[in-house]
Amino acid sequence: MDFQKLAFLGTYETDDAKIMGVIMVTDSDTKPIEFRVTSPIKPTNFQKILYGNVLAEHILVELIAMPLLKAISNEVDLVLVDNPAFLGANSKQDLRLINIFSDETNADISDNKVKLESFNSNGHSAFVSTSPDICEELKPISSALNKISAVRNLMEPFSRLKLASEQVYLKKTKE
Repeated sequence: MDFQKLAFLGTYETDDAKIMGVIMVTDSDTKPIEFRVTSPIKPTNFQKILYGNVLAEHILVELIAMPLLKAISNEVDLVLVDNPAFLGANSKQDLRLINIFSDETNADISDNKVKLESFNSNGHSAFVSTSPDICEELKPISSALNKISAVRNLMEPFSRLKLASEQVYLKKTKE
């Protein structure tokens, strides 16, 4: 298994409680190839009542992940996400979404996690996990990611996503 193109899928939360979805397609060196962002989403009080505790997953999967995955023009080998709620998209399309998180986060660490052995990030370990329906693919995926993470910090592109999203949002609000 070899990954030529990766996608990093995340969110940006604005100061006024809106959420934007963002995806960046990169080569295996994490150099950007394509960037897309959704319009800001702000659920109404009525939606909050109707959806209850599934609202966040609905927003992340149905309103952010699925539209962005359909919008990208590049074919990608793997999608890395920083929020496990995105993993619900695994059952809705053919791309594989993998949650990546560091040992310094308070991520919900599931039983189906694998440590990236060669993670390059200031001595912190990284883990990957995925949804139960594709967890048997996690070991070969992590093996391929180890080759990349030996020379690239696979958490760093999420910082770029947030900064780029902020720039897009600030530009739109000034117009």
